[in-house]
Amino acid sequence: MIEGLNKAFESRVRLGIMAVLTVHDHVDHGTLKELLNVTDGNLASHIAALVAARYVQVRKRFVGKRPNTRYMVTATGTKAFTDHLSAMEELLKRDLRR
Repeated sequence: MIEGLNKAFESRVRLGIMAVLTVHDHVDHGTLKELLNVTDGNLASHIAALVAARYVQVRKRFVGKRPNTRYMVTATGTKAFTDHLSAMEELLKRDLRR
């Protein structure tokens, strides 16, 4: 019944990261941190797990003299997240009255 759920998205923070990144081309670190109400370290550890799974890409650059880190979902990440959401929908639709 739950085979289609992706273990990478069990964490509410990772689920939130993917939800935000799936609907935006890119999101900078500060914005994502604020949206999810997490610490720098917490965000960094969850991003690292999603990067290791190749679901998220990290781009570091400078805007003027200030560093700027932004995150983007990969095609692999979009597919994995969409499949996860579809599996959740199927689980919710399941008729347990048999």
